[in-house]
Amino acid sequence: MTDASDPTAFDLPRDQLVDVFENGEADIEGRMPFSSNLTLLTHFTDGDRTARGIYKPGQGERPLWDFPPELYRREVAMSRLCEQLGWDVIPPTALVQGPMGEGSVQAFVDAQFEHHYFTLQDEGVGDADLRRLCLLDWIGNNTDRKSGHCLLGKDGRVYGIDNGLAFHAQFKLRTVLWDYVDDPIDEQDLAVIGAFVDDGPTNALAAMLDNFEIDAMLTRASALLADGVFPPDDTGGQRYPWPLV
Repeated sequence: MTDASDPTAFDLPRDQLVDVFENGEADIEGRMPFSSNLTLLTHFTDGDRTARGIYKPGQGERPLWDFPPELYRREVAMSRLCEQLGWDVIPPTALVQGPMGEGSVQAFVDAQFEHHYFTLQDEGVGDADLRRLCLLDWIGNNTDRKSGHCLLGKDGRVYGIDNGLAFHAQFKLRTVLWDYVDDPIDEQDLAVIGAFVDDGPTNALAAMLDNFEIDAMLTRASALLADGVFPPDDTGGQRYPWPLV
């Protein structure tokens, strides 16, 4: 667990978390409040390794008219996209067969929960991570990036959680991350996006999406690469989630 003398956002090193979630024994601790779908704080044990994760079983999803079922696969897809880009702004997320069936498990973030996107902006904290999270949401077509979905970890990094409403083939972006409009995208980040466009998604990422969603994702990445700046809201103010926090 987190040690104040050596702050970290997760219970284990990042490279161990997915393995523990996939292979460990799961013990559900309780339901997370204020969630529209079933969201369970779950403790995983694999030998002497333990970690907390947020388990979202498919059978606990509320059906949506504009998204197909199995939103948990999109949670996993956003983590895999983030991993491919090498940006580390999404907590490690695994596809698991849990106590309530197949679902996703995202590493629990040991966060400073008094903070969210608007407070981070006011205080000038986590700018580099937030910029990359903004780009990731554009590429992944996140339709629900609320302020409260941006967590400041005890390690000082910002992490984006609750990523299930993403990767629709139709452009449906809704986000609060609009403070970077027209700013140049960092050259290093553009190079990463360019490599992603050239190489395409990894097999692990592609397995979470259909062909139309993959094509749309690459089109959005190509547009960012071509423009080289953070795009504006093309609706004049309608691309915000509700509630904002």
